[in-house]
Amino acid sequence: MKPNLLLLHGALGSATQLEPLANLLKESAAVYTLNFAGHGGEPLAAEKFNLPHFADQVRELVATLGGGPVHVFGYSMGGYAALLAALETPKLFASITTLGTKFDWSPASADEATRFLDPEKMAAKVPAFAEQLRQLHAPTPWQHVVMGTAQFMHTLGAAPLLTAENLATIKTPVLALVGDADTTAGVAASQTFVGHLPHATFAVLENTPHPLERANLSDLAQRILAFVEQHQK
Repeated sequence: MKPNLLLLHGALGSATQLEPLANLLKESAAVYTLNFAGHGGEPLAAEKFNLPHFADQVRELVATLGGGPVHVFGYSMGGYAALLAALETPKLFASITTLGTKFDWSPASADEATRFLDPEKMAAKVPAFAEQLRQLHAPTPWQHVVMGTAQFMHTLGAAPLLTAENLATIKTPVLALVGDADTTAGVAASQTFVGHLPHATFAVLENTPHPLERANLSDLAQRILAFVEQHQK
C-alpha cells in the first residue's frame, strides 16, 4: 500500500501550483492536496485566514484519510502550518518535509516580508503577477488575498506561533530544506530554528531561490520520497 502524502502550498499560492511536484510523487505515494481558506478560489473569511485555522484544515484532512499518521510536504507557509498541526496532534504525522519555511518571525521581519504586498503597487509594477494571482484565486478578489496575507504575517511577526521552546517538543521526524539563494527563509535563520527540533534533518539545496517553481523538482521529489520511506510505519 502506498503511503499517504499531503502536499501543502505556500502564501499567495494554491493546490494547483503543487501539481508538477505531485505528478513526480504519485507513482510512489497516494498524494493529496488542499487549498487553504481564502486561496485557490476558496472563500476568504477574516476569522479563518490565519495559520491556526490552516493547521486545523490540515488536521481535518488527515481525519478524512483515516486519522493518520500521514506524511506531509509543506512549501513555505505550508510547512509552518504542518509543524503547527504536529505541535498540537503529533500522532497524525509520520514525517514532515518543509521547503523554504520561514521560522524567523518578528515585527521587523514581518515588515520586510510584506513590503511588496500592496495590491495597487503590484498591479502597477508587476501586472503579469497580479493577473496570475487573479486567475489563481478567482472568484475571491486577489487583492483581498494579498491584504489578508500581509495582515496574518504582521500578526505572526508580533507573536510567532513556533518558537524555540515549542519546536523542542515536536517529536515528528522533520526534513527541513532551504535553498542557498532563499532570502525569504534564510539559510542561517532556518538552521538555527531547525536546530531546536529534536528529530530534524537540515539540508541546503544548491542554486535554489525561494519560489517553488525554480526548485529542482525531480531532486526535491526524490528527497521527499526517501524521507517518507525512512519513516514509513
